[in-house]
Amino acid sequence: MIKAIAVDDEPLALELIEAYCKNFDFLHFEKGFTKTAAALQYLEKNPVDLLFLDINMPAVSGVDFYKSLQLKPMLIFTTSYSEYAIESYELNAIDYLLKPFTLSRFEKAVNKANDLYNLVHNAAASERKYLMLKVDYGVVKIILNNILFIEGLDNYIKIHLENQSPVVVRLTMKALMEKLNEKEFIRVHRSYIVPINRIESIKQKIIVIAGEEIPIGKNYEDELKAALANK
Repeated sequence: MIKAIAVDDEPLALELIEAYCKNFDFLHFEKGFTKTAAALQYLEKNPVDLLFLDINMPAVSGVDFYKSLQLKPMLIFTTSYSEYAIESYELNAIDYLLKPFTLSRFEKAVNKANDLYNLVHNAAASERKYLMLKVDYGVVKIILNNILFIEGLDNYIKIHLENQSPVVVRLTMKALMEKLNEKEFIRVHRSYIVPINRIESIKQKIIVIAGEEIPIGKNYEDELKAALANK
């Protein structure tokens, strides 16, 4: 899920961006700001993935504001002035939306952001061989190849490992899935995540891994079939 904010001195422009974002399930619009100072204060405590930014801001220009950020999210400029396009490319902006822009034009821009987000995150996950997860007594290293399956227990997860005792971590299933490579791990039930290559058999909506039976949730059947078809 791409977390996004918008910075624009026109409240109606912020409302439009928020409304447009609701059309895409990979976007979560967190907040809109009419002042760069307030946006900066928010970003210092709440990093985001995507920034919709008006260039012609009253106190500090959008360009200078973006340059000042230590952690630079993906950038989509939203402006009424076409003459700033060159500056946007120099900042590696994903797109440049000239006001007034339509939903279809907005869609093209956010799809570019989603493609980049998936590329970066999947590449990072592919290179990752292990996870460092916090537990009550400190930090534990989980070798990804040793995972048999993952079981959700409210706000905790139980990681079942090959030839090791299970590890219980305070983490949600959703948060853990964001750390895993979606080509290697798949959620098959609201309470279970499995490594695809560990699946030994599937019969009557039951997955068998290392002798353990794992149910397949109705809402996850199609995604599992698609994943197995690509293997």
